Amino acid sequence: MVLGGLMCPATVPWSLLAYAFLGLVLMWQVGRLLHRLWWLPRRLELALRAQGLRGTPYRFLTGDLREHGRLNKEAWARPLPLRCHDIVPRVVPFLHNAVREHGNACITWFGPTPKVTITDPDLAKDVMSNKFGHFEKPKFPALTKLFSDSLANHEGEKWVKHRRILNPAFHLEKLKRMLPAFFACCEELISRWMESLGSDDSYEVDVWPEMQILTGDVISRTAFGSSYLEGRRIFQLQAEQTERLMKCIQKIVIPGYMSLPTKNNRKMHQIKKEIDSILRGLIDKRMQAMKEGESSKDDLLGLLLESNMRHMEENGQSTQGLTIEEVIEECKLFYFAGMETTSVLLTWTMLLLSMHPEWQDRAREEILGLFGKNKPEYKGLSRLKIVTMILYEVLRLYPPVITFVRQTYKQMEIGGVTYPAGVIIEFPVLFIHNDPNIWGSDVHEFKPERFAEGISRASNDRGAFLPFGWGPRVCIGQNFALLEAKMALCMILQRFEFGLASSYTHAPHTVMTLHPMHGAQMKLRAI
Repeated sequence: MVLGGLMCPATVPWSLLAYAFLGLVLMWQVGRLLHRLWWLPRRLELALRAQGLRGTPYRFLTGDLREHGRLNKEAWARPLPLRCHDIVPRVVPFLHNAVREHGNACITWFGPTPKVTITDPDLAKDVMSNKFGHFEKPKFPALTKLFSDSLANHEGEKWVKHRRILNPAFHLEKLKRMLPAFFACCEELISRWMESLGSDDSYEVDVWPEMQILTGDVISRTAFGSSYLEGRRIFQLQAEQTERLMKCIQKIVIPGYMSLPTKNNRKMHQIKKEIDSILRGLIDKRMQAMKEGESSKDDLLGLLLESNMRHMEENGQSTQGLTIEEVIEECKLFYFAGMETTSVLLTWTMLLLSMHPEWQDRAREEILGLFGKNKPEYKGLSRLKIVTMILYEVLRLYPPVITFVRQTYKQMEIGGVTYPAGVIIEFPVLFIHNDPNIWGSDVHEFKPERFAEGISRASNDRGAFLPFGWGPRVCIGQNFALLEAKMALCMILQRFEFGLASSYTHAPHTVMTLHPMHGAQMKLRAI
């Protein structure tokens, strides 16, 4: 207020206090950022280096992301020779250089967070089996919210509850009932290829998108039964969401980036909203049918809802089960885990059998000996020895998930090193699967016979085969994936022989999983 050209003295202190308060808030926020982005990383770095660990120096805010991107760009521009399975330098060039320069336990930086890479399989098993405790999955709430806040991200009692409710859906007896759905989807694929054959009974096709379509259809049928066409739309949306999320992965270290109204962020929120809407409709219809006395179906959604109701009845409280929102999130996980990993496995299997036709012939001979050209059934699938050896060797050389990560939330000792809270521990499966000290001097060769006596005798370390993880958090869908892969491979080898097309370029790289960068072009010939 102004009186006679002078400011009222009573107003001066309040305005000064307001400015002072705003200044303090600003200083507090700046202090928090400096602590998170500079002082804490430097303190963690000093604590790790004091114990003899070596690695890259911390760079403010971005850490090693810029160098990581630069080396990826350089390596991914150079394809590998055909039949070359030494893929580590191309797939993860930054990590390859870091381990070579700084040792098998080395420090790198994911933005302001230190990441220690450990290539010892025994330590990997100990941490993933939670032998030491005090480890959990790294938290990226913004990404989790947009993709899937499901079993894979939960910890503690919440994880135990979700795993207990989900387990019955993946029991082997339940999976056997899904074989007709596996067969129907594979039959559609085979029919489509047969109709595309030229006058010479051959057909050139990129099998990478074909395998994605196949496994997307399989998970749509096995998750939602008769509603699989609606499920197919979810598969398409999830695929787009994955691509968009990967564009953001290097920017999430910037505080608040995922909340910015960028075009990509807005589109991801729209996709999430559409996926949630479709899933909510499917779940509501199924729950209503079950309330009206309709028996639950043998698809994953029906089995999940049945297990959830039984869990609530046994505990006597509805709060003990999964909410609709939690069921939605678990259905999203069905899609990514069920579609992505199996399509990767099948694509690399066909590529490697094209590069090594002698193993393609051996697999076909085994399949025709068991089934002829008839429908593969479970008993026969469980007796496939050569096919199983081939799938294991593909998973060793080209694991869909190339690394597992955990984060310390308390001070913890691993392998004689004390790690403070807030350190990411990374176990690179791809490195462990390519270690000549574990697998022998022929580690980079495609030799399925190394699994002739099973996984435990394939190397000199019984636990060095980790394509599905290890311990209590081992992939819940591994039996589903292997059964589906066996069915698909049997039906393809019964009808076709295949080799690489001249346009194929051997260029494995990572998106979320290990993809063929330029596709998987093959020439199929009917037999």
